[in-house]
Amino acid sequence: MILRRDRTKTRYAIRELRIMTRDVLIRLSGLQATEGDEGVVEVITAGDYFWKNNKHYLIYDEVMEGLDGAIRNTMKLTPEKLEIKKSGPVSANMVFELDKKTQTHYVTPMGELLVEMTTSRIGFEEENDHLKVEVEYALDINYDHVSDCRIVLDITSKDCAKLDLGNAQ
Repeated sequence: MILRRDRTKTRYAIRELRIMTRDVLIRLSGLQATEGDEGVVEVITAGDYFWKNNKHYLIYDEVMEGLDGAIRNTMKLTPEKLEIKKSGPVSANMVFELDKKTQTHYVTPMGELLVEMTTSRIGFEEENDHLKVEVEYALDINYDHVSDCRIVLDITSKDCAKLDLGNAQ
């Protein structure tokens, strides 16, 4: 157990210590549903995990075909909010917060897009050596609705990870 002082109040909160190694495996699944069509993308990559100021942090690099250099992704996760900062050849600051519409400028080498996300659901499961986050949102680009999306982040300490590529969903 760990004892943490709540800075906004004069009481103390006891919270179970969440044990996650710095080296993690991240399974990132994305679903985009447009009229009658669904596209699924899944990526498995290594990353770094940190717990700081009562928030989970993930850092990992993403390589995209046709781009020079890797895109650095920094994620800040809480049960109420997911923030993704992309830097490198692609840059954006994306915020997913329940029942809120947020906006970012998604900058790529091919040009800049105005991206809006309206988050309808955030699922958050924490266990020792495992964290799972699910976000459902509507995606608008340049004020036009493009698709309804779902992101699933499944983070596991590398020491405990069981990788089964045959049953990827």
